[in-house]
Amino acid sequence: MANESETLTINTPDLPEAEAFSDPSMAIKRLEVLYYGATEYLSARFREAMRGGHPGCRYRAFYPELRITTSSFAEVDSRLSFGHVTGPGTHAATITRPDLFRNYLEQQIGLLLRNHGVSVTVAVSETPMPIHFAVAGAEAITVPQAGAAAFILRDVFDVPDIASTSDDIVNGTFVPAEGEAAPLAPFTAQRVDYSLARLAHYTATDPVHFQNHVLFTNYQFYVAEFEAYARRALADPESGYCSFVSIGDAEISTPDAPLPAPRTMPQMPAYHLKRPDGSGITLVNIGVGPSNAKTATDHIAVLRPHAWIMVGHCAGLRNSQSLGDFVLAHAYLREDKVLDDDLPVWVPIPPLAEIQIALQEAVAEVTDLDGFELKRVMRTGTVASVDNRNWELRDQSGPVQRLSQSRAIALDMESATIAANGFRFRVPYGTLLCVSDKPLHGELKLPGMASEFYRQQVARHLLIGIRAIDHLREMPLERIHSRKLRSFEETAFL
Repeated sequence: MANESETLTINTPDLPEAEAFSDPSMAIKRLEVLYYGATEYLSARFREAMRGGHPGCRYRAFYPELRITTSSFAEVDSRLSFGHVTGPGTHAATITRPDLFRNYLEQQIGLLLRNHGVSVTVAVSETPMPIHFAVAGAEAITVPQAGAAAFILRDVFDVPDIASTSDDIVNGTFVPAEGEAAPLAPFTAQRVDYSLARLAHYTATDPVHFQNHVLFTNYQFYVAEFEAYARRALADPESGYCSFVSIGDAEISTPDAPLPAPRTMPQMPAYHLKRPDGSGITLVNIGVGPSNAKTATDHIAVLRPHAWIMVGHCAGLRNSQSLGDFVLAHAYLREDKVLDDDLPVWVPIPPLAEIQIALQEAVAEVTDLDGFELKRVMRTGTVASVDNRNWELRDQSGPVQRLSQSRAIALDMESATIAANGFRFRVPYGTLLCVSDKPLHGELKLPGMASEFYRQQVARHLLIGIRAIDHLREMPLERIHSRKLRSFEETAFL
């Protein structure tokens, strides 16, 4: 016998038909019409259902879709790693939050139009919009937990579907069904919406504040220094920064403005030093461990940042290193385990020249050392990331032998995860660590030593990360997004 929900009439919003566009801004306007038409319809119907109970029908709206069809191979600049489809055929992507992704969409659509000389089509897709995501922007609306409403929610509205929120596209395992369009973007709209919701939860800031350059750290000490730097930047009219956002979306635009103390701390607090064009800096304190590192990057990746860099602390593994020395990762020994199912450990994670050069130049600028003299405070080499914080308390013969064979010079619990997920998600990545202890040589991180070390080193280390971003900001986007990160058949969108 059919379920009651399968026999109910399905009501949908009346929205414009499919239309072709040769202007990116006009295509985005139509995406907005379709997206907000769907969200407003579902939000209104949801309010009615919460007041009046089961409406006796189903309500459904769909994400907008962007589609391009080509009949020939494009002649494109071979230096570019994005902006064109791989061959003739139809490619499509469901789109969410066109307001949030306006600059990204305008750039990517513009490249498609220029490289292929054909229009793009904007239409209502066949992917239902879950009610949870449709009402996410309405502060007065809360979707009740299962069983809390007067009716079964999924009988009336669509809810998130795991089949549409997977990482099959970026993992390279997606195979279109016969007659189905090839993917145009690395993430589906549902996958993006899922991550936007998770980001707000984990970082306690709205995704709208995230900037195109992200610094990750594994210590809270960097946060206070980042706020201090932000206030100095806001005092300088030539800095290019316009505001600073802290936990709970508290935002200041003047250097002396107070910031309220958060009532509770989120799992991975984020702070944003903003520029009007989004080219500022976001700092995320991911805490300690590869699980947090994966979670943060899994979700930030949907925002398509131009680069992310790890600027945390590490254990130095060489006797020649001193506390406070820097480590520029050129390779990674992945023993963090959290990405093994998505990215096998046999996949090499290459260094990206643009990021490496920016970091090295930043170290030289901040330390006033250059060339051979730079080796006094910085080493390049392999960074090992493990999933056991107290690895040194076990029998060291096995771990130490692997570390030695890999030529590792430093060990932490996050850097390899962040780099590997950058590789997986095609987000340029880099790592500059600061040696805070040397467990193999008896220099442990103890409270008194730590406070003195942090006082001297945090400001300099953070400044190096910021200077590196300054260098990256000056590079054309086409240079930063390296072809090293692209596989045989890639989506046209970054």
